[in-house]
Amino acid sequence: MSELWRRLGFVALALTIYRLGTHIPVPGINPEQVAGLFAPTEDNVILQYFNLFSGGALERMSIFALSVVPYISAAIVMQLFSNSLPYLQELKKDGQSGRNKITQYTRYGTVIFALIQSTALTFTLQTAGLIEAGSIFGSIVAILSIVTGTVFLMWLGEQITERGIGNGISLIIATSIIVGVPRAFGQALTQTQSGESSYLLLIILALLTLILIAFVVFVENAQRRITVNYAQRHQVRGMVQAPASFLPLKLNMSGVIPAIFASTFLLFPASLSQWFGTGLGLGGLNDFATLYLAPGSPLYMLLFAILIVSFCYIWLALTFSSEDMSDNLKRGGAYIPGIRPGEQTATFIDTILSRLTVFGAMYLTLVCLLPLMLINSFGITFYLGGTSVLIVVVVMLDLQRQIQSYVMSQQYASILKNANISGSKKSRRR
Repeated sequence: MSELWRRLGFVALALTIYRLGTHIPVPGINPEQVAGLFAPTEDNVILQYFNLFSGGALERMSIFALSVVPYISAAIVMQLFSNSLPYLQELKKDGQSGRNKITQYTRYGTVIFALIQSTALTFTLQTAGLIEAGSIFGSIVAILSIVTGTVFLMWLGEQITERGIGNGISLIIATSIIVGVPRAFGQALTQTQSGESSYLLLIILALLTLILIAFVVFVENAQRRITVNYAQRHQVRGMVQAPASFLPLKLNMSGVIPAIFASTFLLFPASLSQWFGTGLGLGGLNDFATLYLAPGSPLYMLLFAILIVSFCYIWLALTFSSEDMSDNLKRGGAYIPGIRPGEQTATFIDTILSRLTVFGAMYLTLVCLLPLMLINSFGITFYLGGTSVLIVVVVMLDLQRQIQSYVMSQQYASILKNANISGSKKSRRR
């Protein structure tokens, strides 16, 4: 069996373990009673949306109820602080050892966020009568079970990244969304059969979904190629001009990260306001979350658009350095025609990236918000919005690219190995 199939098999095994874990309930809680809290109504749209990203684990009150949301929240905080705190800036310059420390701090942050969210969730379950009020032992067991499940998922995602192929956390999120597709379509079909909507509208939504997927694939593969020339090289017969190359810059440099960050950033305070608002008797806080922070509400879409645009620029600034790229081109003897190497090259690349990010942010905002606007306009309870489609398509495209790159690297390795073997045989014969 080839190494690629072993890696894919490990990914399949890890995701199977994740799906099995979503059916393991928290000790002392009846999952059937919890399921009653997730009936599709207008009052629990936030819970339905949160349940979608957990792959149904929240609805079953599984040990994976929080999924990888605490990890994403911790990653957001670390990315925002990595360029503002001098200590973290020094860690980023320390190479692999510094990145390992930042990863360790992200893990600590995941535990903290998991404790906060699991406490809020347990408090809500106590208020709903699913956990005995005043039972300290039952509450501690529930909190520790959910936190342990979150930490295990974080570890499982890291194992997928190291021993499998693709980004483990992204694959877990994509799997959570994919398993909810049949149920989402089933709910839409049930509404159609009950007369709440028409079959024509359902067909139109299906066609729009296919068009949206094709549009995402097209944009994610779109590139702005900057021509790069190399200096003339000396050979035995004189000067030879090296062939021109291209510097590919994606239209959407940030990928799906801004959409994930924006969704998590909005779901976290919205879910806390619902949970604590219900538990503490603060009906106004709960009503505010239901009316103004529910997916599809005007305030939600406005904040969502602002966060997507902001995270596009923030993520680009944190992960991409035009100065480093300019230095690499200069050291490699490459230059952009008409642009002087050094500072002018960095400024030119910054200008191109700023323009690309404008279109990339508009594209992400359109993909994430347009389906929500259409769904709310037609009054269909369908929680697979543009963010879900975007995440699944981008993760699958990234997985495809990594598989292709891995196959090519293995082919080159086998060619070099065979060349070395044949070369050694010839030398022995001589």
